[in-house]
Amino acid sequence: MRSLDIAVAGCGPAGLAAALLLHRDGHRVRLFERFAHAGPVGSGLMLQPTGLAVLDALGLGDAARAAGRRIDRLYGSADGRTVLDMRYAALSGDRHGVGIHRATLFDLLFDRVQADGIEVETDRAVAGTTNAEGRYLRFTDGSSAGPFDLVVDALGSRTPLAKPCGRDLAYGALWASLDWPAQGFDGAALEQRYRAASVMAGVLPIGTTPGAPGDKAAFFWSLRADRLPAWHAAGLDAWRADVAALWPAAEAFTAQIDDPAQLTFARYTHRTLARPVAPALVHIGDAWHSTSPQLGQGANMALLDAYAVAAALRAARSPDDALARFVALRGLHIRVYQAMSALFTPVYQSDSRVIPWLRDAVVGPLAGLWPVQWLQATMVTGLVGAPLRRLGL
Repeated sequence: MRSLDIAVAGCGPAGLAAALLLHRDGHRVRLFERFAHAGPVGSGLMLQPTGLAVLDALGLGDAARAAGRRIDRLYGSADGRTVLDMRYAALSGDRHGVGIHRATLFDLLFDRVQADGIEVETDRAVAGTTNAEGRYLRFTDGSSAGPFDLVVDALGSRTPLAKPCGRDLAYGALWASLDWPAQGFDGAALEQRYRAASVMAGVLPIGTTPGAPGDKAAFFWSLRADRLPAWHAAGLDAWRADVAALWPAAEAFTAQIDDPAQLTFARYTHRTLARPVAPALVHIGDAWHSTSPQLGQGANMALLDAYAVAAALRAARSPDDALARFVALRGLHIRVYQAMSALFTPVYQSDSRVIPWLRDAVVGPLAGLWPVQWLQATMVTGLVGAPLRRLGL
């Protein structure tokens, strides 16, 4: 493939990784970011073996592992009963996750973008795109950029470069990045506590964060979006009491919160574009597919998409051939995980009483059996459908 002029819209993990991979393949890449200063949004996330494989290909995997915290287990309980006990050891090889702050992951990728000399244009809010003698980006200030041989849309689930689709999910979560306590929690596990499926608290070790001393944790509290005003009205003391009733040890985290502004409410969307490509345009990451975070695949899927774009261009004779190859490389894996997310999200975030009862009464007792452990581990790691083998990773 000849060297192409490529615009990458969005400086999240998908956009930064795509820019790095495409630049290293000899393409002329320009990154566009809507904020005046590029930066991350959100708290912690889980890097799975899929996402780590892409970071390894970029030479950033070891740095991510060093800054984050190795995760060997996902554990959840309801009313003192184990209902989730997923161990990476159920899989062959040294499989594990890494809990990491979004700011840490952003810095690793963005610092490498700058070191590689990739052009980044900030304060450039994308409004749309046109395709005439090449693909152009249009911005909200009336200016434009182009023509480009390819535009990579990494603008997230509310991208202006695609028609709206999907649905907003009823439940979101309050998040905060807090100091890791001296005791009481497993430093190599994502731990959760549930009350039915309408209440959930979770703790994820995320290692160090830029500019902050000591180890951190991402603490999250599930909340239905339309109940957020009532949560604010009730005040922090009422919330702390509710958390303590569910999980007394979590006071080590809630005691660090003395202002509601320390908590950020994240809303989630389930959407899948019917067609993620158009002439000289490809949608990746949440711009193509987004779900609730229950399976923890968002950033990992985005990194796989970024790698697939570069791999497809490497192997194709033309941009159009490359886009068809990209869809072939990623389509099956994404369809499987979109379906699984739709199936399993109500198990952990819904108002249903029957579904969590079945979870606690049936799935919980089976959690320790080998076939169930292997199946859970394969799902959580993102390895269903052999995505790494398809990409040559």
